[in-house]
Amino acid sequence: MTTPRHRARRDPRAHWFLLLLGLALLLATLTVHGLVTGLGGGSGPVAGAGDGSTPGTVAGTPGSVVAGGPVIRLDRPEPVTRAMPDRTIALTFDDGPDPRWTPRVLDVLRRHHAHATFFVVGARVNEHPDLVRRILAEGHEIGSHTFTHADLASVPGWRRDLELSLTRKAVAGATGREPTLLRPPFSSLPSALDGPEYDVLRAAAGSGHVAVLADRDTRDWQRPGVARIVRAATPAGGRGAVVLMHDGGGNRDQTVAALERLLPELTRQGYRFTTVSAGIGAPESTVPAGTGTRLSGLALRGTQLGAGWVAAGMNLLLGIALVLGVARLAIQVVCAQRHVRRVRRRTGHQPEVRAPVSVIVPAYNEAANIAATVRSLVASAYPALEVIVVDDGSSDGTADIVERMRLRGVRVIRQANAGKPAALNTGIRAARADLLVLVDGDTVFQPDTVYRLVQGFADPTVGAISGNTKVANRRRLLGRWQHLEYVIGFNLDRRMYDVLECMPTIPGAIGAFRREVLRAVGGVPGDTLAEDTDLTMAVLRAGWRVVYEEAAIAWTEAPSTLRQLWRQRYRWCYGTMQAMWKHRHALREPGAGGRLGRRGLPYLTVFQILLPLAAPAVDVFALYGLLFLPWSSLVLAWVGLLLLQAVTAGYALRLDRERLGPLWALPLQQVVYRQVMYLVVVQSVVTAVIGNRLRWHRMVRTGEAAALVAAGPPRG
Repeated sequence: MTTPRHRARRDPRAHWFLLLLGLALLLATLTVHGLVTGLGGGSGPVAGAGDGSTPGTVAGTPGSVVAGGPVIRLDRPEPVTRAMPDRTIALTFDDGPDPRWTPRVLDVLRRHHAHATFFVVGARVNEHPDLVRRILAEGHEIGSHTFTHADLASVPGWRRDLELSLTRKAVAGATGREPTLLRPPFSSLPSALDGPEYDVLRAAAGSGHVAVLADRDTRDWQRPGVARIVRAATPAGGRGAVVLMHDGGGNRDQTVAALERLLPELTRQGYRFTTVSAGIGAPESTVPAGTGTRLSGLALRGTQLGAGWVAAGMNLLLGIALVLGVARLAIQVVCAQRHVRRVRRRTGHQPEVRAPVSVIVPAYNEAANIAATVRSLVASAYPALEVIVVDDGSSDGTADIVERMRLRGVRVIRQANAGKPAALNTGIRAARADLLVLVDGDTVFQPDTVYRLVQGFADPTVGAISGNTKVANRRRLLGRWQHLEYVIGFNLDRRMYDVLECMPTIPGAIGAFRREVLRAVGGVPGDTLAEDTDLTMAVLRAGWRVVYEEAAIAWTEAPSTLRQLWRQRYRWCYGTMQAMWKHRHALREPGAGGRLGRRGLPYLTVFQILLPLAAPAVDVFALYGLLFLPWSSLVLAWVGLLLLQAVTAGYALRLDRERLGPLWALPLQQVVYRQVMYLVVVQSVVTAVIGNRLRWHRMVRTGEAAALVAAGPPRG
């Protein structure tokens, strides 16, 4: 009985629940932040529209309330209203506390020995508890203006109750006292109180709230001018009044200036300025809060502050991701242009390479494509070429297919199943040439591919060369997405790596090596699942250059289902992380190894691990933006980024001499395909962290690469 080379536990799954839970908590936290920061302001209409039956009444509201005073108690069988005595003014300020305007209002009141009532927004109390404490310490009064400045008449009952409860807790956490006065947002005079608003006040009375509307609405939030604010706040004929003003929700410089004029003028006329409760001779309106309520208020404040920190962190993360993404695109394009110029200069100015080449094809159950692969290699326009097919214990007759072809220059070596690295090393040992080309068993070469691939060996410092892998089965949507990924991501990256001399991966589908290089690094390593990346990094650390030859084209069969794609990329990602960890010491090495360590490895870490790991959180932040930010800004930003990617994609397709037709699939790729790739990284990182060993997942071949031999390269 054969012992498997890698024992593996089942892939971890519990982290998916934790990931979903974490994303749900993140969305909830951001929602809290959105609710408490998207606060409105202002007051309601000055007068309501009557029902036409009785002047001065509003449908659904008792006439005694409409015609009564602005202080309304509704916890008794009949409404009770109270008004300010003559020559008594209760200044009231809504929408605070505000760190800029509330202190200025308090300073003016203190200079003129006046007191007022502040109807505070609970969310802003949590942000500025010191201001609420100052309000009470200076003899003023606190009332509730809800927690998020919600229109209580238009929200469900549970939301209304929550708004009032959270505000009481917020004030209790800041001051140790609970407010009982309530001014609903967007309210104004009793004469404007309609039926739904009256129902809100009745419901609030059930939780101990006394409603306070206004006699004089200055509408200062509209910034009508200081003189108009003063006139609106001045009662006629020496009457008393509750005056509605604002100390938050916007620029309140006109309100402050109006107070500087209003207070001395009315004081000279014999008016006194007091709180609402003192004005009507009622006891103090705030009551001591219980320990539970105070602790709840402190916890509420901590939650709100934490949500703010999370939102700030997400803003920073999004900003970093955008900057890095744009910088990456810019660097890719600049390096691609340099690579193009370098290729043009090199053409015709270097000696021709025509040394013998051995092509090694490791094959395990590749019956669907192996014949096409071998035929394409034999048809190569290269003078001295041998093809070695190493059958790694196939059970589908792969070796038999090749042997029956009886092609000149083709050898078949059979071995017991030992894995792809072992098969490659078997072929390397059997090869006769000093230049070796390693090819996957599902890959089809063009006639000039081998010739173009090995020309870079004219430079004696070059130890290995990467070819240009293209997706053969691109007619369906999943294939088109992978085609775009190969052209835009992989090949643009390889041009950049070539220019920066830090190529981390020569793809298994097409790569050329000097025999002496493979001998120096100990052959193809078998201790990671990304043997191509592991080998390439070892070549760089041995001091050799690794370059990219864009004209050496190999057609490969990409996964045709999401399940196969997941398995392939899971192995690639996990194997790449294994290789990065294995070669981490390149960070402090000189020469080519150091360039890998200080250029290639950080790039892989940021763009293939860290940013993909952060992507689910960024997507949740985008959902938060849809809920709380202007759609026009979000759509504009998304379209702008998509256009930038489309321009880059078009440039990459032109570089690879590909048609621009597949660009239509780019938006869908960003919405669907990108998410799958990010989740692959999450799964791979979790697998690595818990120390699990990933099993080798083999892709089921359909033979679409083989069809290229008869049909020619795909278009579009």
